[in-house]
Amino acid sequence: PAASHPMASGFHFPLLSPAKIAEELVQFDVAPFANLRAEHIASPQPDLLPGVLGRFFDYFVDAPGDGEGGQLGFSELEVLDNPEHHAEAIRLLRLYNKSQIFLESIHYKDLTLADFTHPTPRRVVEVLSALINFLLYRHDKTELLQSIVSESSDYHERDLELKARIAQIQKEIADHELAEQMEEPMAQQLEADVNALQQKVQVYNKQHLALRAKAAAISDTKEEIHRKITQADFELTKHAQENSKLRSKLVKSPEKVQRALEEKKSARAKLKESEKIATQNAQEKTTTMEIRNKALEKLVKQHSKIQDVHEQLAAAKTVEKEVKTRKAKLNDESVSVMSFEAQIVEWKGKVHEMEERLKVKVKERNQIIANENQKLGALSSETEVKLQCLEPREKKVEAMIAKKHETSCQSL
Repeated sequence: PAASHPMASGFHFPLLSPAKIAEELVQFDVAPFANLRAEHIASPQPDLLPGVLGRFFDYFVDAPGDGEGGQLGFSELEVLDNPEHHAEAIRLLRLYNKSQIFLESIHYKDLTLADFTHPTPRRVVEVLSALINFLLYRHDKTELLQSIVSESSDYHERDLELKARIAQIQKEIADHELAEQMEEPMAQQLEADVNALQQKVQVYNKQHLALRAKAAAISDTKEEIHRKITQADFELTKHAQENSKLRSKLVKSPEKVQRALEEKKSARAKLKESEKIATQNAQEKTTTMEIRNKALEKLVKQHSKIQDVHEQLAAAKTVEKEVKTRKAKLNDESVSVMSFEAQIVEWKGKVHEMEERLKVKVKERNQIIANENQKLGALSSETEVKLQCLEPREKKVEAMIAKKHETSCQSL
């Protein structure tokens, strides 16, 4: 283990070996060159400390674009006769001032400009040990807070995903609303067409009922005519039988024949009258049949129209069902959006809770750091007191050694 080294301020830290210093500088990526070795620390060159501190400020302290650079101010240009000859010296002086301020902030207060221009191995080891101990302390604290930071970043990513999902759902809702608005005139037109078709169907149903009544009346008339024709045929058959009987009687008796002839004439007259009536009935039957055929043709045409209307009505009902289905789908999506909004509110509450927890953790961390700094100050004070107590002893030992050395010299 490295020995602790007291500084002028009383702050202590372990001095590292040149090999350990070279290894840590390479690990933290602040080595001034890639192949840094222990002998470069043991025999330092003037560009070693400025190179390490410059890379340290670039990587760990300065924000991007905050570097000093090599540009001189107007006041410096006015003072110097040839400012281009002093640019490197001014850059080194600025780096020294910045390094001195930083090292004083970590309780190392005896940095001199000679450490940059004429470095010695002991001074280089002291400065670099202080810097590496600060980097190790910073690395430990960063690792301690990494879990809290990663947890917060996960919630932030989840919040971003939820916001993206909300935006997508809102876009889908807007698209559905736009499609519904665009289809609304079509739906209204279809509804008007359905109402008109329903009215036409009612009218056609009334016409259909009237035509059925007419067809029933025509059927009754047809049956009556058929009954009359059957009756006429029966009477004609009966008259033919009587005529044959009269002919047989005509052969037997002339008087009877005369009477039979008269009766026959009378019967013939009646038969002619019956035939005339039958002819009239047949004509009426033919006329009735023609009327019935025309009525049937009209019924067939009306039936085809009614079928077309029924098909249009079925298509309108299908469209109406589709409209209702789309409205139901939109309602379901509205419910899902409301559930997503509830989840978003819940996640926002969780994020707020985690932020509060993070604030508490940061507060606890700050309290721990403050306590550690207080303990460190107390330890430094205690160490100073012990050093002050040891100073008389050290002087006494030195005096004894000097006295013994003088005695040895005198005895020789």
